[in-house]
Amino acid sequence: MEYLSSSQINLYMQCGLKYKFQYIDFLPRPFKPSGLAFGSALHSALSWFHRETMTDSGVPIEKLFKIFEADWYSQKVENEIRFKNGEDEMKLGFLAKEMLSLYYDLPPKKAKGAEVPFSVPLIRPGNSKVPLIDIEGVIDLIEVDDVIVEFKTSAQMLDSKDADESLQLTIYSYAYERLYQKPPKALKLIDFVKSKKPKLLVFETRRDKSNYERLYGIAGQVLKGINLKIFFPRAGFWCKDCEYADHCQAWQG
Repeated sequence: MEYLSSSQINLYMQCGLKYKFQYIDFLPRPFKPSGLAFGSALHSALSWFHRETMTDSGVPIEKLFKIFEADWYSQKVENEIRFKNGEDEMKLGFLAKEMLSLYYDLPPKKAKGAEVPFSVPLIRPGNSKVPLIDIEGVIDLIEVDDVIVEFKTSAQMLDSKDADESLQLTIYSYAYERLYQKPPKALKLIDFVKSKKPKLLVFETRRDKSNYERLYGIAGQVLKGINLKIFFPRAGFWCKDCEYADHCQAWQG
């Protein structure tokens, strides 16, 4: 393996068999869950908005809506979207506009970078010579005061513990220190809650060397399991939206 990402690590820990189907067997997905498509379109709109505000402070909200609609349309063209009970294309479109309005009305923060890609060696703290593997990803947003922001869409409200334990935020913070030779001022998790009346929750957290030690340990065990070809299904609430449910049922080990 050349690298790991937070998505790969989290997926392997959630269900090793799905990791195998997606990243080793490269099985085609027969559909895309609506939550995944919705989150992707919302992220695209936010990324465009932040890039625009880096050079122009007068971005109209109607244009932000248009960017979401364009990406939401492309999601439908490129994939079969499978909606959950009670969901449909129109309801999610209205929900996105309500969420984007909530974000648009927040006190403005100048962006330093949006959708910032990184690839850094994962090294145990205190050992500057032996990288375990490269770790790659994309930071959602870096504000001008060196605050890192991650955006999430969720059906259930997240809390401060979710921010404190987010492996993705740990990786963002670690990568930022490797890239800029200084720690971020803070980490923010912004949760767009897909409730009947949508909410926007903001949580702030930080990381230190103990978090990077834990990241190194988790990544090492995940890498060991992948190299030993240890892949087995793990049942949970995520199974009902899994694109590989039929392959999973046919799997014999």
